[in-house]
Formats: sequence, structure tokens, C-alpha cells
Amino acid sequence: MKTLLRNRKALVGLAIIATIAILAIAAPLLTEYNPAARTGRPHQAPSMDHILGTTRIGQDVFARVLYGARTSLMVGFGAGLLITLVGTVLGIVAGYRGGKTDEVISFFTNMVLVVPNLPLLLVLAAFIGQASPVVIALILGATSWAWGARVTRAETLSVKQKDFVKSAEMMGERQWRIMAFEIFPNVISIVGINFIGSVIFAIITQATLEFLGLGDPRAISWGNMLFAAQKASALSVGAWWEILTPCFALAFLGIGMSLLNFAVDEIANPRLRTGNRLGRWSLLVRNGEGRL
Repeated sequence: MKTLLRNRKALVGLAIIATIAILAIAAPLLTEYNPAARTGRPHQAPSMDHILGTTRIGQDVFARVLYGARTSLMVGFGAGLLITLVGTVLGIVAGYRGGKTDEVISFFTNMVLVVPNLPLLLVLAAFIGQASPVVIALILGATSWAWGARVTRAETLSVKQKDFVKSAEMMGERQWRIMAFEIFPNVISIVGINFIGSVIFAIITQATLEFLGLGDPRAISWGNMLFAAQKASALSVGAWWEILTPCFALAFLGIGMSLLNFAVDEIANPRLRTGNRLGRWSLLVRNGEGRL
């Protein structure tokens, strides 16, 4: 954690994510408007009464983007946790147990990897019809764990050859204790990268499904905001604020999660830590001591 907090990318990413989370939690304190109620004239431009304008039916865009952050964060972190949990458990079990267990888990992993993820999600969402954010999170968790299982299995195959794992086996430790207390702490960096990547994927995929009209239109989320703006031809009538606001919100959240992902990747892989070495080299060059 100390190494993570000393990383500039991690600090910026955490600051962005924390800011969005605080705004979402404090939404009732930051706006007096009900995000689902009509509070102004249709397509009212940004003003002191509505700082981000209104939608086609007069809903306050600022209130909707604040409350929509709750939905996007809930789906992102909920689906990310489920994806990471399933992928980590299956990957560690397959890598450590080997044999028939590895063959069965690898078969299902390869089968899920072969099927294109987004078309599968589109079919499932269309079959369910107007899927709620919770249902979307469950669908993502059930169909997107294969990549995490694959990389966790590969790392487990390497870790289980270490001396401390062999020593635990010789001492008669149970397999579940070895997997939980010997192997899992040594693959935690892979798990962290998998979790952050899964959160990004879940947030973007949820917005995509809702933008295509496959989500619950009554739910307040950034994806539904984009769907409503597209349906109302917001750009054609000059209501740019209705579509740019959720776009910027998704972009900022994606940037924050990506920076955090890059930071965790650098910490897990020392070969990527070039920032400090480049800084020291540039200082030597300025002092006339650098060599090409």
C-alpha cells in the first residue's frame, strides 16, 4: 500500500475515483432536484437554476449525473468483485490441483474465451428484456471471468513450485490452506490488476448495453442518459449538455481506473518502473554527467 501511494499515477487515479464516489454519496446534499422528476423546461440550457441544463422532458442533468454515478459505481464494483472472485478461485484451484480438475476448469475457461463476450452479453440482455443494473452486473460476472482465471492459473503454476509451498505440503498442510495462505498472497498483484480491469470493463459494458436500449429505462444511470439523449436527438437540437455530461463522466471514471491499473501493473512488474530512472537520467544530463 505504501508503494502504491507513492506512485503518482495511483494518486491521481485514486483522487479521481474518490471524487466521483464522494459526489455520488453526497448527491442529496449537492442538488435539491429529483433526478426522475420534471423540474424545468425541456432542453433548458445551463443556467444558475440548472447548472448542466435539462433533458427533453425537463429533468435536471446535474442531478441525473450525480445519482447515475451511484448506479455505474455499483455495477462496476459489484460485477468486478464477482468476476475477480470467480476467476481467482477457479484459477488457483486449476493451477494447484492439476490433473482432471485442471482439465475440466480449463475446458470451461477456453469455452467461455472462445465465445465473443459483447455479442453474448447483447443476446442475454435482449433475451431478458430491460435488464436492471443488478441483472447486468450478474450477467457480466457470469460471462467475463475466463481471462482472470487463465492468468491466475498461469501464475499459480509458477508459485506452487516455490520452496515455501513444498515445505507446507511436506508438513501436511491441507490443500485449501495452502491455496488460501501460501499461494493467494503471492498472486495478489494479478488479482488486483484483474479486479481493476474488470471494473472498467463492467462500467463501459453497462453503459453500452443501456445505450443500445437493453437496460431498464427507469434506472438512473449514465448509460440511460446517453440512450435518452440519442433518442431525443439532443445534438441535432443543440442540447449538447445532455449527451456530453455522461460522456465526460464515463471518460473521467475510466481515466481514474486506468491510471490505478497502470500503477498496480508497474508495482507488480518492476521492469515497467521507468519513471524514476528517466527522472534521474534527465537530472544527470542537466548536470553534464549523462551518457548516451
